[in-house]
Amino acid sequence: MADSTQQLIRIGISKATLTKSQKEFNRLTKRIETLGAEITVFREASGQLQRRVQAEYIPLVRQFQAQQGELVRLFDRAYDHKDFKKAEKKKLADLILSMAYDLIEAGLEELKPIYDKYDTVGFDAASTDAEQLQAELLKSMAGQMFGIDLDDVDASSPEEIKAQLQKKLEERDAADAERRASAEARRAKKPKSEKQQEREAKKELDEKNITKAVRTLYMDLVKAFHPDREPDEAEKERKTEIMHRVTAAYETSDLLALLRLQLEFERIDQTHLETLADEQLLYYNKILRQQVKELEGELAAMQSRLVAMSGQPMFYNRSPIVLELSLTQDIKALKNEIKSLKKDLKAFADTEVLKEWLRTYKIQKAGPGTLYFNEF
Repeated sequence: MADSTQQLIRIGISKATLTKSQKEFNRLTKRIETLGAEITVFREASGQLQRRVQAEYIPLVRQFQAQQGELVRLFDRAYDHKDFKKAEKKKLADLILSMAYDLIEAGLEELKPIYDKYDTVGFDAASTDAEQLQAELLKSMAGQMFGIDLDDVDASSPEEIKAQLQKKLEERDAADAERRASAEARRAKKPKSEKQQEREAKKELDEKNITKAVRTLYMDLVKAFHPDREPDEAEKERKTEIMHRVTAAYETSDLLALLRLQLEFERIDQTHLETLADEQLLYYNKILRQQVKELEGELAAMQSRLVAMSGQPMFYNRSPIVLELSLTQDIKALKNEIKSLKKDLKAFADTEVLKEWLRTYKIQKAGPGTLYFNEF
């Protein structure tokens, strides 16, 4: 990956006219430097967000859930109170079931006896039923989205269904790859036209020249800095550190890193870059285009992970600043929710206040609670 703190490698900084290959070289190197800087920013932002999630957000979630648990206990005590009428108790039972289920799922298993008090089926059975329903939905989705039949899979848990789906997808991919390989082998046996032979020969030559271009830079640095025969210990240590950088760049075919090392240790100079032959630049540019493609993929994957972590849709603004702001807002919202819950707990200790509030409460279908940043 490009290091944004290092000088941008360019050809013809002082030249008025550049060839097409030189212009492309400059464009690609600039793009790589830009992508490298963006990846660095996103990597740092990801680390910062994860630290804030662990240090600030998750403790608030636990505190929020604990307060909700206290509210469930308060509703349970109220249900047993003689002053509450049948209609009010029905609402209390609905509140208890909808809140307790999610809290038990989140780890507050001490609420199970309260849940089971209001649901004759019981939490464990209800949870099993929910898992079976989810598993059936996953089976249906597997058929609709991937064309894979999982009806013969005897599995009730969603995790097992996902594992079986992944296995069948891998088996299908392997079968497709085998068919493609067989088709390629059959094509290879057929007599090739002169044009086909020319294309294959050119492709093979290009690949060799691209490999040679990177290896030439690498071997020059190896000859200059291999530490094995260095008698001076301090110099040997210095060369060892340099070789770590050289090897890392070579193993990832990082042409820019190798060129930067060549410039840093004066194996080449700016004049050398500006007098590179177009043929050599052609292979350099092919390597750089591949680097751009790989870095763009790395950046896109990093952005997607960061957005997913925030709980936002994939089309959400992927700016680290926006995602940081989103987390800050979620933390603020949770703090307000906790304050509100504490006020409710204090207020609902008064039977008349709770009765008044229940008059405004309408029983509705249970669903998931408020979702903020994903915990992981």
